[in-house]
Amino acid sequence: MTDEIGAVLREVKTIALVGASARPDRPSHEVMAFLQSRGYRVIPVNPGLAGQTLLGERVFASLGEIDAPIDMVDVFRRPETVAPIAEAAIAVGARVLWLQLGVVNEDAAARARAAGLKVVMDRCPKIEWLRRHG
Repeated sequence: MTDEIGAVLREVKTIALVGASARPDRPSHEVMAFLQSRGYRVIPVNPGLAGQTLLGERVFASLGEIDAPIDMVDVFRRPETVAPIAEAAIAVGARVLWLQLGVVNEDAAARARAAGLKVVMDRCPKIEWLRRHG
């Protein structure tokens, strides 16, 4: 898994962050800012903030509304809400479904893998990036 995570972090360029928050004290906001500072384009997804701008990016209500190719979907939502997000990730052609720390949904992960996506669960891309780059 570690080599696969390293490959994911090297290969992806555009990340849709589902559950993005405008509050700087929230982990999703911190991770979004960190990933942007490392050269990734991070597109925030949050229906409650749709149409607003967050860290320089327009916020979308859903993955299906994003008008750019998405390499990875990073999910900051409760595990029971992941199945439709995984389906949307498949539908938009994402290559990776990344479920944040504490987010584990084996059924959604199996469905994503069956559709050809790489799946990372219960990990944080910021932490994994720092493990590899210090």
